[in-house]
Amino acid sequence: MIPDETQQGTTPGTEGGAAPVETMPGAPDPAALLAAKDEETRGLIDRLKRLQAEFDNYRKRVLRDVAAIEERTSDREILAFLPLYDNLERAFAAYAKDGIAADFVAGVERIFGQFAQILDQKGVGRIATVGERFDPSQHEALMSMHSPLDKNVILEEFSPGYTRGDRTLEPSKVSVSQGPAPKGEEET
Repeated sequence: MIPDETQQGTTPGTEGGAAPVETMPGAPDPAALLAAKDEETRGLIDRLKRLQAEFDNYRKRVLRDVAAIEERTSDREILAFLPLYDNLERAFAAYAKDGIAADFVAGVERIFGQFAQILDQKGVGRIATVGERFDPSQHEALMSMHSPLDKNVILEEFSPGYTRGDRTLEPSKVSVSQGPAPKGEEET
């Protein structure tokens, strides 16, 4: 008895293999679909590469712009202090020529006033210290000691500190009270 070819998984009329896949009428060609997807993928990859290049150019332009702004800002700051430099130079030249110390001191005091005015215009202020409560955001304690004052009250300023707005530019270097000494540790 000859086995039925359809029972063995082959299509009648073929020699031991599967029949070629036939597409349904009106169905898109798989090769054409694949080619279209490949073209779409290439287009998206090209677009992504262009966007990456544009972003890299943007990043470089922003870095150049920031550097230029920093340079112009620095130039403005330097320009604010150049008159002080010129006035100090004139004061030293006048002192070397005349040798009058009182005039030299008066000139330096005027220059110091100009300097304070520039700092004030820039919003720079000196941090209050002696007699104030210690604030670690504005003060740096270099030492602490017992005193009749309350604990954490600033006793002495070693170096002034400065703020600009609500930011500390340079903390004040200070000594801080530990409060009164315990009865057994009082100094004589």
